[in-house]
Amino acid sequence: MPESRFTLDDRLPAGYFTDSLHSDVRKGLTDPPRSLPPKWFYDKRGSDLFEEITRLPEYYPTRAEQEILTRRAPEIAAVTRPSTLIELGSGSSRKTRTLLDALTAGGSLVRYAPLDVSAAALAEAGEAICRDYPGLTVSATVADFEGGLPLSDEPGPRLLAFLGSTIGNFDAAQRRAFYRTLALSLSSDDVLLLGADLVKDPDVLVRAYDDSRGVTADFNKNVLHVLNRELGADFDPGAFDHVALWNADEERVEMRLRSRTAQTVKIPDLDLSLDLAAGEDLRTELSCKFRRESLTAELHEGGFTVRQWWTDQDDRFALLLVVPN
Repeated sequence: MPESRFTLDDRLPAGYFTDSLHSDVRKGLTDPPRSLPPKWFYDKRGSDLFEEITRLPEYYPTRAEQEILTRRAPEIAAVTRPSTLIELGSGSSRKTRTLLDALTAGGSLVRYAPLDVSAAALAEAGEAICRDYPGLTVSATVADFEGGLPLSDEPGPRLLAFLGSTIGNFDAAQRRAFYRTLALSLSSDDVLLLGADLVKDPDVLVRAYDDSRGVTADFNKNVLHVLNRELGADFDPGAFDHVALWNADEERVEMRLRSRTAQTVKIPDLDLSLDLAAGEDLRTELSCKFRRESLTAELHEGGFTVRQWWTDQDDRFALLLVVPN
């Protein structure tokens, strides 16, 4: 890999993962209702399982978003003409290639700046991007964007991609905080490309998070393997059921792990003992779904204007071009 075209800047403090995991477990699991943020799904096994989920027949979001990108990427390139493409939570950068193809063909793009918490994923993706796009500089950053966006010296204008409806993992208060962070980071000539999953038939939504092969159940329970490995906990994944339900009031899918019996789980590294009742849930993920009017309104309140709203042919998923007010 040409070193001159790839850099990896680790912005996470020493001990970040350990400190964050300890904090999230203490905060989320000590008292009911118990919950964990979904970022702890994604060790190597969890990331592989999620890639498998994206190929399942029930899991439409990845295909719907890709359909929009395939159709609209040339238009996105023509409208935005960015010098830099920044991607939040880039992971493998697989779906980003549709954008990169259009942006490099448009002639404006000089830098791709992926941002993720996984240095290994960034290094692997960066090597592949440098190989396949010889005219591009790749400036990768290891960071947790929930704590702020380390954007500074990228050449503008910049297109900031936040795909996959990851925005749906934030509740309303977290989304407001995220918009404030974005507003402080972006300049007037920058553009946000935002993926958002839409409200639809609850049966379709629930099946997307509870597939017939049980891959999503394995993915959900993988967080217990992470806690056992990292904290010396003694969770028995077989003692929990995977649950996906539609919360109609909040218009979101919630993934939970439901204790099959009354049980006590010990987490020695934190000196914690959890007494779980039969049927008690640990909430592991929110996946909020959106309507055009309300999402446009909350973005406006956060300091942004929706310039374009595209959906796939079945109106399952939306891709938005958003600019600072």
